[in-house]
Amino acid sequence: MKAILVGLGSAGFSWYKRLRDQGLLAAVVEVDMAMKEKMKDDPFPFYTSLEEALQNEQADFLVNVTSPMMHTAVNHAAFDRKLAVLCEKPISFDYEESIEVVARAAREHIPFMIAENYRRMPYIRKMKQLIDEGAIGTLSTLDIQFYRYHHVQRRYTVSILDDIGVHHLDMLRYLTGREGKSVQAKLYNPIGAWEEDGAIINAYAFLEMDNGITAAYNASIAARGTETPWSGNWRIEGTRGAMEVIDKEIRLIRDGEVLLVDDISGVDETDTLAEFLASLRERREAETSGRDYLKTQALVHYTKLASESGQMKAIEVPTL
Repeated sequence: MKAILVGLGSAGFSWYKRLRDQGLLAAVVEVDMAMKEKMKDDPFPFYTSLEEALQNEQADFLVNVTSPMMHTAVNHAAFDRKLAVLCEKPISFDYEESIEVVARAAREHIPFMIAENYRRMPYIRKMKQLIDEGAIGTLSTLDIQFYRYHHVQRRYTVSILDDIGVHHLDMLRYLTGREGKSVQAKLYNPIGAWEEDGAIINAYAFLEMDNGITAAYNASIAARGTETPWSGNWRIEGTRGAMEVIDKEIRLIRDGEVLLVDDISGVDETDTLAEFLASLRERREAETSGRDYLKTQALVHYTKLASESGQMKAIEVPTL
């Protein structure tokens, strides 16, 4: 299979090397001609026009690593040619637009996956395995802590939920196996944080999931103290024990005893690209398909609405 890569920025170049090294790259599209220097002497066709690339190149799928504001236009251009798409998150910053994009892909039976990588980390897969095996009984509550100093310059405003928090909310869905029911939240900028139009730097949210599971989420991208991993630190309480994950180290606490889980073998360690390719070969829906990922984006959307209104918001996801 061959791919057209659209976008050669920092994330795009990582995808470029991955596709190139696996013999999957057909062509590159990047509007900034200067970016071509990253390719050095590699012989792959380079286009500044997506339309030209789609007309001239034979490909099986497209990898969309453009700025989020361009995701929808690129996705629709690929859909126009019935081309499968692997897209970086978010689907769109606009939730209603995201629904429309996913609805089209579903309606026209076009494979569409979001490249959500946090849930595919081996130790996260191990957490899920232990939970599903009943290691701490039935889940009750989760506490998620994320603290980093993440002041970066991009072509769009970086905000806590859109940029990082979406990963944690996706992990919440993945680990619990449940969907969100309601959310209360406060999104704010702390004293001493940088000033940038539209930026939201800190988040606190209380989410109710199906089956009575609750989750407290506390996150900052302007933290100056000890940093957590990008995936955060987690405390998960169950009816028979608890799981604490600090600095990627898993501890099970049962009957007053602490067990360090340092063997993470026996889990699916495939990355997002491998999952996408497998889904195409097997003609099945990918794990983080657009349709599934819309449920993660719904958590982001309703968390924002809850903060804006100061009230608890019911979480609703359209049936597609």
